[in-house]
Amino acid sequence: TSRWSLVTSLCALICALAGAQQAQAQAYPVKPVRVITGFAGGSDLMARLVAQQLSPALGQQVYVEQRLGAAGSIGFEAAAKSPPDGYTLLLGAITLTTNPYIYRRVGYDPIKDFAPIMLLSTIPNGLFVHPTVPARSLRELVELARKSPGKIAYGSGGVGSANHLAAE
Repeated sequence: TSRWSLVTSLCALICALAGAQQAQAQAYPVKPVRVITGFAGGSDLMARLVAQQLSPALGQQVYVEQRLGAAGSIGFEAAAKSPPDGYTLLLGAITLTTNPYIYRRVGYDPIKDFAPIMLLSTIPNGLFVHPTVPARSLRELVELARKSPGKIAYGSGGVGSANHLAAE
């Protein structure tokens, strides 16, 4: 699947980087590598799949550390405050870049504190209504909401999440 090809590509990139490091007589990695994720569910699963593939490729343990909460900001801040030595990786999400615009203080700068390696996956958003709702398109749903203020509600993963921002 495309997800496995992304993981394989990441492994190849890490191996190439590790090989380049060895060619310069600099050993890497000489200790376990940590992958921080600020989310449970799909992000955690993706981090574990990456770690599972990287461990044998690097010849070193790669482990996942969950730092949950604040729409990922707790994990992002932990990664930002880690030494920039290649032993801490971050599995980010869209909230890495949106949180600074939503919260007063996030404890990291998405531009200055991180260097992207690669895109691992994309997650589409969907808008669904119960079959009894008399709307079959976004336009119809908006019209219905305007005619019935305060009567239509939606659910999301929390303030600042991709689902929340898409609904807004």
